[in-house]
Amino acid sequence: MSDFRQQALDYHALPTPGKISIELTKPAETARDLALAYSPGVAEPVRAIAENPDDVYRYTAKGNLVAVISNGTAILGLGNLGPAASKPVMEGKALLFKRFAGLDSIDIEVTHRTTQDFINTVASISGTFGGINLEDIKAPECFEIEQALIERCDIPVFHDDQHGTAIVTAAGLLNALEIQEKDISKVQIVCMGAGAAAIACMELLIKCGAQREHIYMLDSKGVIHTRRTDLNEYKQLFANNTDKRSLQDVITGADVFVGVSGPDLFSAEDLSLMAPNPVVFACSNPDPEIHPDIANATRDDLIMATGRSDYPNQVNNVLCFPFIFRGALDVRASAINDEMKLAAVTAIRELAQEAVPESVLKASGVDSLSFGRQYIIPKPMDPRLCKRVARAVAEAAVASGVARIDLPKNYMADD
Repeated sequence: MSDFRQQALDYHALPTPGKISIELTKPAETARDLALAYSPGVAEPVRAIAENPDDVYRYTAKGNLVAVISNGTAILGLGNLGPAASKPVMEGKALLFKRFAGLDSIDIEVTHRTTQDFINTVASISGTFGGINLEDIKAPECFEIEQALIERCDIPVFHDDQHGTAIVTAAGLLNALEIQEKDISKVQIVCMGAGAAAIACMELLIKCGAQREHIYMLDSKGVIHTRRTDLNEYKQLFANNTDKRSLQDVITGADVFVGVSGPDLFSAEDLSLMAPNPVVFACSNPDPEIHPDIANATRDDLIMATGRSDYPNQVNNVLCFPFIFRGALDVRASAINDEMKLAAVTAIRELAQEAVPESVLKASGVDSLSFGRQYIIPKPMDPRLCKRVARAVAEAAVASGVARIDLPKNYMADD
């Protein structure tokens, strides 16, 4: 681990500090180039945009530019370490946007006193960008921040820790339930964790057909139930009228376990209490709620997913967020709505059921992959994801009325 730590530090420091830079898209070699790029030539697009504000998409990079914005209050699994400490993560997000979807991205770390200060800051600069990706903002403030910015901004605002996790989880879980021959409307789901990702995951699963009354959510104090008086408004949505209080009470006979909490909180004994053919998504990073080796030694009838790349079925947000923004920006969507999220779920789910190209096998370091218990979610390096997810999202934006331009001709068509 000490070697890996030094490798990570060297990767970020050498040969140039950081992971992103600005590149020019126009020539700037001659006096005429500079006259066109700045004064006096730049006055012409200024006049054009003043006359027709939509021309900002024609004459500037706005339509391909995403802001990755954080206050550093919930950095990975490290907690509230402040805006500056979040910068490597935000730069990393920008790297992923560029690498996987060709989107330019700028990281912005905000220091503020109140939640309203953060909202006002982001809303005030939002016109610069085609979309805003919120990142590593703690719950419950993240819910208020996202909703306020959605209402105030006329561009997509998307908290990836909530919705990216939820979309990939839902896609994988629906595939797992299909393999296990279980109906999402009938399964009993236990969710360990009650933060931003947990609540978003359960809300999206409900939109996919799960029943709210079949979901048991746990926080650090146990089962969330109607007689608790310490629940915020978001946890209250998952308060069950039940006498069950412990993990063991609710996991007995459960079909699905979703962990977005912390390491080693789900034991082999807990797993043994689940119904036949269980589905376990232990997504705490880097150490899951139960280690896959322990889980597979305990049950030979389960489907297991984690957030780790060194085990099958990695729940990784990079499967969706670059492509959701790609599709949203390419039709100038004013928001990323539920229809677009569900379209992404379907696109990711269906891709996992197709034959896997040799290039993906090679990039993944495996000899074969086929839809089944060890492969319910596409691999992040699958180049088909961009076309499939972006197209599905863009089509949903047009169909649901939030797109401001039509789908480009032959948009993301398969080769």
